[in-house]
Amino acid sequence: MDSMNEDLAALGARIDHTNELLQRMLVEVAKTPSTHAIFVDAGYLYAAAGRLVAGTEDRRAFDLDAEGLIDALIDKARSIFADSRLLRVYWYDGARRRIHTAEQQSIAELPDVKVRLGNLNAHNQQKGVDSLIRTDLESLARHRAISDAALLGGDEDLVSAVEAAQGYGARVHLWGIEAPEGRNQAEPLLWEVDSQRTFDLEFCKPYVSRRTAAAYEVTGNRPTREDVRFVGAQIAAKWLVSRGRDSLMELLPGHPYLPGSVDQDLLVEAEGLLQYSLRGQADLRRSLRDGFWEHLQTQY
Repeated sequence: MDSMNEDLAALGARIDHTNELLQRMLVEVAKTPSTHAIFVDAGYLYAAAGRLVAGTEDRRAFDLDAEGLIDALIDKARSIFADSRLLRVYWYDGARRRIHTAEQQSIAELPDVKVRLGNLNAHNQQKGVDSLIRTDLESLARHRAISDAALLGGDEDLVSAVEAAQGYGARVHLWGIEAPEGRNQAEPLLWEVDSQRTFDLEFCKPYVSRRTAAAYEVTGNRPTREDVRFVGAQIAAKWLVSRGRDSLMELLPGHPYLPGSVDQDLLVEAEGLLQYSLRGQADLRRSLRDGFWEHLQTQY
């Protein structure tokens, strides 16, 4: 009898210890913030946005303000995943021999952006991009680095990437660009994801322009970073007068990112003052934002 009581007591102690460990684990999980990442198939993005806004999928016929669009996507993700932090934006594109173009290099230099390159064949078709997306999605989900993945793409080959991430507990949200006619995303992909969201013409239009209709040409002397920073501060002062401190308080939690509409207005006004195009000028764009933020923060 005494032996049975001792065994029961030992079993009870082990159960208590296990419960204690479970409680600690739950506390640690509760402390860990949710994390999301954005995965962009640049081939799909250029083709779909070009078709919607410029009427063509030919990259040579239009300019895409990738930096502004990436910031807009980050801002959108922040509003959707309100209690989550951004891990980074993954930008998948093709390049001959996997050597960055000047545009891809400027994108790679952006904060919180990782450029991953597949090959580009003789017909300008991407090769290996889908496998890169699957590798990253699966690895991040397996290591619990992300709880949510926003996937901007449309190829049916991405279904396996979605399934792999979901198998490790991540939720995958498919983002797409509105198609002028029909669909530009494969139905099997639409069936597999956890949610869907489509960006319309109004969202995309500020970031796409036909090259023949560019408002400003890159001519004349290139302004210095300090020149651009000063212009950013000037625009911030005007913005604060017109919008007021309430708008400032709404903007501050998003630092260092600006909402897409504010960032686009800042770019357009700065180009007008400088008489110089800042499209594709990653270092100058950062100086412009730095000047804008520095002035606003002095007023806080």
